[in-house]
Amino acid sequence: MGSGAARGMSGRHDRIVTGRALDEDARLDASVRPVSFGDYIGQDRVKENLQIAVEAARARGEALDHVLLYGPPGLGKTTLAQILAREMSSSIKISSGPLLEKKGDLTAVLTSLEPRDFFFLDEIHRLQAALEEVLYPAMEDFRIDLIIGQGPGARVHPYQLSHFTLVGATTRAGLIMAPLRSRFGIVHRLDFYTPADLQKIIARSAGILGITIDSEGAAEIARRSRGTPRVANRLLRRARDYAEVRAQGHITVSVARDALAMLGVDEHGLDEVDRNLLLTIIEKYGGGPVGLNTIAASLSEEEDAIEEIYEPYLMQLGLLGRTQRGRVATALAYKHFGLAEPQRQSGLFS
Repeated sequence: MGSGAARGMSGRHDRIVTGRALDEDARLDASVRPVSFGDYIGQDRVKENLQIAVEAARARGEALDHVLLYGPPGLGKTTLAQILAREMSSSIKISSGPLLEKKGDLTAVLTSLEPRDFFFLDEIHRLQAALEEVLYPAMEDFRIDLIIGQGPGARVHPYQLSHFTLVGATTRAGLIMAPLRSRFGIVHRLDFYTPADLQKIIARSAGILGITIDSEGAAEIARRSRGTPRVANRLLRRARDYAEVRAQGHITVSVARDALAMLGVDEHGLDEVDRNLLLTIIEKYGGGPVGLNTIAASLSEEEDAIEEIYEPYLMQLGLLGRTQRGRVATALAYKHFGLAEPQRQSGLFS
């Protein structure tokens, strides 16, 4: 599982299940999470670069350089951070930008780190500016400045930190301030997975969870998983539920199609929210351009959820475009719904 937000968005990818079912899914997600580079499927270029960095750091007996991982949610940022810590035989502490509210919160974590420990900070783009300033000397000089006393008699006491590794994760790399970004020595983007890699992930997860699935069934789920392992594992579990009730527990390609159809997931991996988003732009706003805040209000969704979760995949499929004046439904979106595309002004995507 990749980086997940620590805020309860209605639009998160695990929105199909709630309550106890969501807790159970979280437990199962943890059980299929890769624990080494050998278990980690996909992202070959990123994985190879990180393996080299780890081996070099271990040979020198040093802490790994600070790492920034960015890309859409669910692609494995958290998993990679935990693998890095294991490969370095180090401990890892995990937090997220929204959870750290005061300088004391961040200081407490940093001062507790042992040499070569890892600190994984999810949603680092949402870290408060005042806390970012604490990170600058911590990352560069392994030092923080503690203020002792109050008022005119207060004095600054430099505190030396252990040499640690900060792994930052974000879905919005463009929102990270340049001074913070420049302090990461290793920066990698995680891309959407290929259906072939997702099929391998599904087969591996099925083996761990004791799910009976044939290769065609795994391929069908992989094709509809939005290029995202987290979604693939969720759809696998829902297909398992369907198979246990209506297909003697075995997931074939036909069982997978029926299960996904019941979930409202079409052949492209689009669900009801994706279709509503596109149809809102097409039917209510003439295909666009229309502002993000207007779309969010029309769908009763958070702007962040639309921008971080839905848009990247819709844009990858070529169904949605961003312009200087707002979002537009593309010709492929009209074709997807069997609708005639209206005439638009030229230069819309300039």
